[in-house]
Amino acid sequence: MDMPNNYKPFNIVEVKFKGSRKEFYHNPDNIYLEAGELVAVETTTGGYDIGHVSITGELVRMQMTKRHVKEADVAKKIYRRATPADVDKWKMAKDLEWETMHRSRTLALDLKLSMKISDVDYQGDKTKATFYYTAEGRVDFRELIKKMAESFRIRIEMRQIGMRQEASRLGGIGSCGRELCCSTWLTDFKTVSTAAARYQNLSLNTLKLAGQCGKLKCCLNYELDTYMDALKHIPDNVNFLKTEKGDARLQKTDIFKRIMWFSYPREESWVPLPISRVKEIQQMNRDGVLPEDLAEVVAVEVKPVKVLDYENVVGQDSLTRLDERRNKNNKKNKNKNKGGNRPEGQQAQNKGENNRPQQQNAHKKGGEQQPRPEGQAAGQPNQNRNEGRRPQQQNAPKKEGTPQNAQQADGGKREGGNNNNRRNRHRPNRGNNNNNNQSQASPE
Repeated sequence: MDMPNNYKPFNIVEVKFKGSRKEFYHNPDNIYLEAGELVAVETTTGGYDIGHVSITGELVRMQMTKRHVKEADVAKKIYRRATPADVDKWKMAKDLEWETMHRSRTLALDLKLSMKISDVDYQGDKTKATFYYTAEGRVDFRELIKKMAESFRIRIEMRQIGMRQEASRLGGIGSCGRELCCSTWLTDFKTVSTAAARYQNLSLNTLKLAGQCGKLKCCLNYELDTYMDALKHIPDNVNFLKTEKGDARLQKTDIFKRIMWFSYPREESWVPLPISRVKEIQQMNRDGVLPEDLAEVVAVEVKPVKVLDYENVVGQDSLTRLDERRNKNNKKNKNKNKGGNRPEGQQAQNKGENNRPQQQNAHKKGGEQQPRPEGQAAGQPNQNRNEGRRPQQQNAPKKEGTPQNAQQADGGKREGGNNNNRRNRHRPNRGNNNNNNQSQASPE
């Protein structure tokens, strides 16, 4: 965003210290500062302190307006940016805080003081320490200050804080899972009463409503104004509604939806009613009229109930579809086993399905000769079918009868003896012995 030519930056800076303590300081030298830088600032008791720059510029003006702080009320100023020597001295002072707090607690117990020292804050120049304590009443700690001054050799300041301020200094995680509001951004600790929980229809459970400080949570006040505005439309003193059926008791109220639930004494169900109906019944009770029931009697058109039945919607499939597929497969297998007019090469491919001899198929079909490949002579065996087979004995004597040339002249009709290779291919040894016996017996 472009600034006007005569614009002068706001020379007040907000500085944050240990815990949730934040203060405003003048920047008279107009030092260019950014958020997170360490600066040395002025103190009211002398010396200097070290803190972090939290915000600068016009945001500081907004925070001052929010806290009702005027520019004239800001008296302290910023000295300089923290040097390495200032930072080392500040870290050494912070390392002593834990041990100093425990030793001071021991001194308070020795003096039997009813107080709890919750935190110790050393000044940046290591010349002063502020002790924060909580107590229920007034405590005389003059003797304690003397002993602590002799023990620590520094200036002592005692500051009493409440339970909420103690939680803000210690920090922590709330029940919502986020860091505590009092330790991050909340600076004004307002009182929280149980009425805030009642207005929001919350159960008065102290374990759920109490924070880490033991008091009611500060967040109960965040939405209280919104609930108060919504409650203006909710009728008051509506604990009971009288009807002919009986007295209905209020059980629950939804403030934002403007719905109230009532129930009869011997019924477990709750009847939700809008705000308009509740006001109407309430006015009828004032006039001495009792309605029949809480809800209005409205004529409702009754639709016929549709009876659900089984309906096949998955592809219109039948329950016997698997059986039909099985029957089709069986028919295909039967057609393959019949061995119709197919080429001889196709029968050779399906020889595992039909192991019957070719000669039997020929007799069933009236001796019809199956087609043979082109270029093959009649009676010549198929070369592809005989590949990989054991050779037959060529020197065995042939049977007496029609010579081989005569068989070729008859049109290629082969006797059963020529088909022994096909019949005996599963029994090679037995077939060879039978052929030898026949050849020996033929001369007789």
